[in-house]
Amino acid sequence: MPSYDTPTIRRKDIDHQIHPWTDFATFKETGSLVLADAEGAFVYDSQGNRYLDGIGGLWCVNVGYGRREIAEAMAAQAEKMVYYSSFGAHTSIPAAELAHKLAELAPPGLSHIQFGTGGSMANDTAVRMIHYYFNRLGRKSKKKIITRHDGYHGSTYLSMSLTGVAFDHQGFDIIDDGLIQRVSAPNTYRRPDGMTPAQFCDELVREFEDKIVELGPDHVAAFFAEPIMGAGGVIVAPPDYHPRMLAVCRKYGVLYVADEVVTAFGRLGHFFASEAVFGMVPDIITSAKGLSSAYAPLSATILSDEIYDVISTPQADGALLTHGFTYSGHPVCCAAGLKNIEIMEREDICGHVREVGPYFEAQLATLADLDLVGDVRGSHFMLCVENVADKQTGALLADDLRVGDRIAEAAQKRGLLVRPIGHLNVLSPPLILSREHIDTLVAVLRESIIEVMDDLTREGRWKA
Repeated sequence: MPSYDTPTIRRKDIDHQIHPWTDFATFKETGSLVLADAEGAFVYDSQGNRYLDGIGGLWCVNVGYGRREIAEAMAAQAEKMVYYSSFGAHTSIPAAELAHKLAELAPPGLSHIQFGTGGSMANDTAVRMIHYYFNRLGRKSKKKIITRHDGYHGSTYLSMSLTGVAFDHQGFDIIDDGLIQRVSAPNTYRRPDGMTPAQFCDELVREFEDKIVELGPDHVAAFFAEPIMGAGGVIVAPPDYHPRMLAVCRKYGVLYVADEVVTAFGRLGHFFASEAVFGMVPDIITSAKGLSSAYAPLSATILSDEIYDVISTPQADGALLTHGFTYSGHPVCCAAGLKNIEIMEREDICGHVREVGPYFEAQLATLADLDLVGDVRGSHFMLCVENVADKQTGALLADDLRVGDRIAEAAQKRGLLVRPIGHLNVLSPPLILSREHIDTLVAVLRESIIEVMDDLTREGRWKA
């Protein structure tokens, strides 16, 4: 590897870059791990240390690092025509081809795509289009959006307001004029004592319907839901939850938005999970992350034909659909998306995830024998370990113990990157992991949890 002046790079970073989700209690002193190279499922820091990437960048490097084909496709497009606006009556070949390809891959009836550059933008777009749709139908009171506690939908002002993770709202404002309403997270691990998963599902569906009735169906526009909740804790809903929630939406004329920013493009073994995994076809799918495997910022808000037919009818002479972005349909980003999908299809990466994912789930579940581990959950390449103070009651450890961070730090010392979210450790690696990679990941994570258990015991802060 090239030689890097790591201390100088780190100091420049500390002095000038504001990082997402920065912990200023430590950042100004310790700074960041400086990453310099990557290949396959591994990343390398600026001093040459190698790490198995258990995070996939941030749920997004689905086909792995160092894919020369994608880099070459981007370079070729940049040399040919790096950019042209997609406003009005202009397009580029990659944007047109990618829109067509997404319409082929999406569930039936969802075939109209508006491009952006990230999941937050995709969800902002969905809300604006939903409100416009109901305005065009003359139902201008249908504005309220229902989301879920611990749901995550982005970090722009609107998408963070949709987000129900209370931790992320600390010190920040959100839209609180009644536009956004919440219902319970479908967290089966935290369901009420004595309630079966089926009973819990009944209660969640009842709560949702009651909320619509309380607000008035003429005021409720849409329900936003991740098929599996990501940053809120990798929460898998009880069986039949999503089809039943969709049925309630249909009953009251409420649109269902599946936030597949994380779950789409192979993470659960299919290009889209809504229909293939959960048996329901929503009105809108939002996607990003794995769409380009992070080789370029790219998102897609996918609208149903029914919605498109309404919003594409001219509203007045000379009126325009005044929504979109400078980089909507950016040719280089769309070229990356097309090549990414080509690789996924050619190598049958979704098939690999369906084959190896259950092995990943089973191996990670072996960590449940550790006293600190309360729950191991998720599906395929979207998994989570929940660490608790008491396995019997599920009581949480004190926040100041930073248990998730400490486990992540212990794993990093051993050459594994995992994501800490409070008391959780989340895994969302590249979809190319082999069984051998998974064995290494689970073994290192076990060692790291044991190290933290021993440290907490010596500190007198925890007892098995």
